[in-house]
Amino acid sequence: MSDAAEEARVRGIFDAAIALHQRVRDREQGDVVRAAAAIRAAHASGGKVLIFGNGGSAADAQHMAAELVNRFQKERRALAALALSTDTSILTSIGNDYTFDRVFDRQVEALGRAGDVALGITTSGNSANVVKGLQAARACGMVTIALTGRDGGAAGKIADIHVNVPNQSTPRVQEVHGTLIHVICELVET
Repeated sequence: MSDAAEEARVRGIFDAAIALHQRVRDREQGDVVRAAAAIRAAHASGGKVLIFGNGGSAADAQHMAAELVNRFQKERRALAALALSTDTSILTSIGNDYTFDRVFDRQVEALGRAGDVALGITTSGNSANVVKGLQAARACGMVTIALTGRDGGAAGKIADIHVNVPNQSTPRVQEVHGTLIHVICELVET
């Protein structure tokens, strides 16, 4: 591929990312506002946020937890948040004794309490372990938020609050998820 063709490809990727950001920006934002409000309410009552996903979504979960526990843009007290993809001993123990599909619901069962928030991230909307984690959260009285792609899948259908990025491309969805995580963190922090 020539340099000019590669440069055109780079521009095309940026164009697709910008177009999807604009599409999501231009729609009604009630679910984003409700997600931030649920997280604020959980923290105000002494609760926490459990965040989980696979692969790039696991990295997004860790990123969001770090923004809440440390700080996003301003000095404030730490907010309780935990990414459920970070403890390899727990993940491998559950994966070995049960199946990988159970790695989040077992942790939610152990750590979640009524009034807490469970935020599951899945670009397909159908990651079995994310869906099971959200189901376990609902069963223990947590507020559930699904951050999804495509049509939202099973996760979008069962969540109390569904923030969807309607696109088939995993990389483009993940890029917008990153922006939405920052938007939610900014709303929580203010």
